[in-house]
Amino acid sequence: MAHHDVFECVINVSEGQDEPILRQFERSAGSSFRHRHSDAWHNRSVFTLINSADELLLDVQWMLRNVIDALDLEFHDGVHPRFGVVDVVPFVALDPTQRTQALALRNQTAEWLGDLGVSTFLYGDVNGVERTLPDVRKGAFVTLSPDFGPTLPDEETGATAVGERPLLLAWNMFVEGVDLPGAKGLANQLRRPGIRTLGLAVGPRLQVSCNLIDPLAVGPAVAYDALIELLPQGAAITECELVGLAPRAVLDAIDPHRWSQLGLSEELTIEAHLENVATSR
Repeated sequence: MAHHDVFECVINVSEGQDEPILRQFERSAGSSFRHRHSDAWHNRSVFTLINSADELLLDVQWMLRNVIDALDLEFHDGVHPRFGVVDVVPFVALDPTQRTQALALRNQTAEWLGDLGVSTFLYGDVNGVERTLPDVRKGAFVTLSPDFGPTLPDEETGATAVGERPLLLAWNMFVEGVDLPGAKGLANQLRRPGIRTLGLAVGPRLQVSCNLIDPLAVGPAVAYDALIELLPQGAAITECELVGLAPRAVLDAIDPHRWSQLGLSEELTIEAHLENVATSR
């Protein structure tokens, strides 16, 4: 299936423990649902939806309504920063020439959420100015007012950031031989253009959590090798983990012998999950 006219939405939800409810969310995403990655310690799940624009929009709205009805932020506990039960909703044009259409999907969804009574912030291109997700997290309700919905967040639902962005990879490295301040320090040292990082304690383990903003230029192998250089004596990277799906081109740019070291595989490519887009219409 060609990437033309096919869009991705990567819905980050503040629930990673309740399997029956997570499976209910999968079903509510209809034929657009492709993949879910859940983490009980983060108490967070990342749902990947891919479809044609019209079908995707309907499935996204149906799933978001389900999540908002089912979850309550006041009872949420998890190590990952979040400000809503539906935390982040980025739209991605799999064909980069169709970003305008992805922006339209973003705007329709954000306005729809606002009408539902959810305080909603846009990120990506906002009136010709680039606003990043970290900008939203930092400024929400302080220097930034919601673009849609109530000016103050509902206590149960919180707020949501709806964006349009190019493909990025959410990708984590687990480290041992350092303490939490050490992991945070490593994350700070690793952070650079193309690599956004957090140092987190994930249960008994420590993690350098990364967003690789341009994974074809600065991909998992580059980040891994850079972190190896920074590790103190006796520390090690024990495991890498891809959150969601990766474009096949990211794997093609890396020696296949390193895929398992980096937590990558054929099964976790967007292309492997696109086969049934044509048949699901």
